[in-house]
Amino acid sequence: MITIKAAPVLLDANKQHNIFKRMWIQRDLQILIIPGILFVFVFMYIPMYGILMSFQDFKLGDMPGFSPWAGLKYFRELIDEPMFPRALRNTIAMSLLRIGIGFPMPILFAVILNEVRISKFKKPVQTISYLPHFISWVVAAALLRDILSVDNGVVNNGLLALGIIKEPIYFFGKSEYFWTLATVTDIWKTIGWNAIIFIAAITSVDPELHEAAAIDGATRLQRIWYITIQCILPTIIILFIFTVGSL
Repeated sequence: MITIKAAPVLLDANKQHNIFKRMWIQRDLQILIIPGILFVFVFMYIPMYGILMSFQDFKLGDMPGFSPWAGLKYFRELIDEPMFPRALRNTIAMSLLRIGIGFPMPILFAVILNEVRISKFKKPVQTISYLPHFISWVVAAALLRDILSVDNGVVNNGLLALGIIKEPIYFFGKSEYFWTLATVTDIWKTIGWNAIIFIAAITSVDPELHEAAAIDGATRLQRIWYITIQCILPTIIILFIFTVGSL
């Protein structure tokens, strides 16, 4: 009986010893994650202390957490605001558009790039596609304003030249264009950068699977769907979870 009871304790002790031994062997790798942990703690967790300001009568210059408590006063004011239902609707709608339309685009873009065999075309396109990621939203909005401008905007000038419209469209002055502009702009700015992860996942797919499928008579679309997509499916699921978390 003593041996039976002591065995789990010995196993747990050996397991903990092995974990600490492995950590000591990998101490150089453990040191590498310290900056990441500090970054998350400083910029993610410490600022959460500021959430207290939403429950207080905070004034500029007060230390967060030391202002008089107001309870749910400002939350009630927000919900009672006449524009709150529309703002909530727009937020949810644009988030769903980002998930439903914006999320699959990098996957499609990565698959298309992977199928392109001309490296002189493939590399420049990939480089150009992720450059917008490094542009701030302020600059991106200014570029979009110039492109869609009523006065000599590229889009309006092109539509007028093709005879599709008879007078310029004021895209920023009509609410029906806002969701489309927000979705397209988000795709343009993030498609290249987000596709990098999927391109990396696709490169890990065993080429012998494609060769075997080609011998069996599978078409290119069948190989893409049943091999490429299925092999990167775990990556797609993880990133989809992250995307839904940003809703």
